[in-house]
Amino acid sequence: MSPNAFAGIVAAAIVVFILAIATLVWLLLRTREEGVLRRRIDPQGGKPAHDFAASGTTPIVASMVRGGKALERMVDTQGESNLLMLQAGWRSAQARLFWYVFQGALPVVLFGLVLAFWTFSQSPRRMLLGLLLVVVAAILSFLAPRWVLRAAAERRRKAIQHEVPLFIHLLVLLFESGLSTRQALSSIVRESGGVLPELGLEFDIALRQIEAGADIGETLKNVGDLLAVEDLTTVLGVLRQVERYGGELREPLLETLSVIEERRGYEIRERVNLLSGRMTVVMVLFFFPALLIFIAGPAFMGIIKALSNVAH
Repeated sequence: MSPNAFAGIVAAAIVVFILAIATLVWLLLRTREEGVLRRRIDPQGGKPAHDFAASGTTPIVASMVRGGKALERMVDTQGESNLLMLQAGWRSAQARLFWYVFQGALPVVLFGLVLAFWTFSQSPRRMLLGLLLVVVAAILSFLAPRWVLRAAAERRRKAIQHEVPLFIHLLVLLFESGLSTRQALSSIVRESGGVLPELGLEFDIALRQIEAGADIGETLKNVGDLLAVEDLTTVLGVLRQVERYGGELREPLLETLSVIEERRGYEIRERVNLLSGRMTVVMVLFFFPALLIFIAGPAFMGIIKALSNVAH
C-alpha cells in the first residue's frame, strides 16, 4: 500500500472517529436536557415502581443500571424496549435489572477490549485498527442490546405460536363441557401450565386483571396486541366476539384451527422447497464433481496415457 493511500485511510478513520464522538456528545447533551425537563415537570423524578439504583444494589450495579437506562433513552424514543421485554416475558424486577446491567456494562467491556488491543498490540497499523475498533465498539454498544432483546422476544413469540393449536383444542373441550370464557381460561392456567407454559403465564396475568374488575373483551384485546402473534390474535378475536354477542364457539374455533393448520402446511411446503433447492446446490458443488471424477476419471487417464504413448 502506498504512503498516500495509507494516509488517506488514516484520515478517513480519524474523521469517522470524530463524527462518532460528536454524535455521542450530542446524544448525551440531549438526554441531559430531557432529564432536566422531566425533573421540572415531575419534581419527584418520576421514579418507577422498581428503582434499581435505590433498591439495595451495589454502587457499581446501580451505576451500570443508570448507564443502561441512559443508553436506552438514546436509542429507544418510541418505548419499544418495554414492549419487547413484555413479549420476551421479562416482567420480573430481576430480569429487568439484568437487562439494564447488560446494556450498561456492554460499552465498558467493548471499550476495555479496544483499550487492551491498543495497549498490547504490536501491529504497525495499531492506530488505524484502534480507531476502527472504537467506531465498531460504539456502534455495537447501541445496536447489540436491541438485537438481543428482539431475538428473545421473537423466540418467545414463536413458542407462543406453536402453542396456539393445542390452546384451541383445549378451548373446544372446555366449552363443550359447559364452561364460560373466564372459567375456561382459569382452567387452562390452573391445569395446563405444563403443556402451555407461555400462554399459561400470559393468561394468568390476564385473569388477575379480570378478577380486579377489567373487562374480559378489552383484556383479551390487550393480550393479543401485546404479543402480536397472528394466530393467537385471531383466536382471541373469536372469543371476544362470542363473549360480546353470544353464539356457538365450537365451529368458529375449529374453522380457525383449520385455517391455521392449512397455513402451516403451506409454510412447511415452502421450507421443504427451499431446503430442496439448497440441497441441489450442495450436490452440484460437492457430489457432482466427485461423481464426475469417479466416472470419467479412468477414461480421461486412458486418453492421457494413449496420447503420451503416441508422443513417444
